[in-house]
Amino acid sequence: MSLPTDSTGTDRDQITITFASAEDMVRTLGTQDLLLRILEGIYPGLALAVRGQDLDVDGRTADVGQARQIIEDLNVLARRGTTITPEVVEQVSTLVRGGSGARASGMLSASILSSRGRKIRPKTVNQQRYVECIDEHTVVFGLGPAGTGKTYLAMAKAVQALQAKEVNRIILTRPAVEAGERLGYLPGTLSEKIDPYLRPLYDALHDMVEPESIPRLMADGTIEVAPLAYMRGRTLNDAFIILDEAQNTTGEQMKMFLTRLGFGSHMVVTGDTSQVDLPRGTDSGLAQAVSVLEGVDDIAVVRLTSTDVVRHRLVSRIVDAYEGLSHGR
Repeated sequence: MSLPTDSTGTDRDQITITFASAEDMVRTLGTQDLLLRILEGIYPGLALAVRGQDLDVDGRTADVGQARQIIEDLNVLARRGTTITPEVVEQVSTLVRGGSGARASGMLSASILSSRGRKIRPKTVNQQRYVECIDEHTVVFGLGPAGTGKTYLAMAKAVQALQAKEVNRIILTRPAVEAGERLGYLPGTLSEKIDPYLRPLYDALHDMVEPESIPRLMADGTIEVAPLAYMRGRTLNDAFIILDEAQNTTGEQMKMFLTRLGFGSHMVVTGDTSQVDLPRGTDSGLAQAVSVLEGVDDIAVVRLTSTDVVRHRLVSRIVDAYEGLSHGR
């Protein structure tokens, strides 16, 4: 039997999705049928109609198939207690439309940490792969633009490892690019001068650890936040070590950092090779390290893109626009 077609000759399909109860339907569709309005925006030719506990979906065959998976994944998430917000709908629809084959319901319900009633978890296929690589490799490079979660997810995995007693401490570090002459002119102690470079790491840490416990954990060395220069001459055992903004390391600094790896430790190196702040003519240690080490056993390289940006939806468009500008040069 052939499928009906529209005026353009495109195959069309019609299905009915039956929900277990009216309450189940309301939880899945969201307030004021949020899901239906969003789906109609994504798929302009899709017709959606509610009849009791049934939802009729009519449209192009490919669109109907994707809409069915989005609705089913959201239904599973709603049953597990996830509130269906515009952000959740967008995350699920992005995963489904990406055609990876991964079920969004499984990915978005698998949290790394729960902090103050909020779950921290991967929200894209690439983020899921990034988290899996951190689980499976000793050294992981996470490359990508701002907002892709590369540092935030690494921090969550570090806190998870500490809580599970897989490591004894967390070490967070960043290069202070202007730690030369200009740093000396800044007011305050050395710690106060360096603090602005490390502030993003503190901010992420406060999202994942009870704020009142952070001073104690830092005082006893369980958590250390320090500039990259402080790593020289050390061997870091039983630690989860994160090097952030690694595109601003030189080749020598990167080699120094990577060779600090001790027994029982994990390293995650994050950065964006398109945002290098080193002096003109200085090669990025991150780009060099990836070129030299990609393919080495127990080292993984994960590349995140604008499709993995989980900040405001406009951020990914801004990233794409600037990438287009740089490619046009």
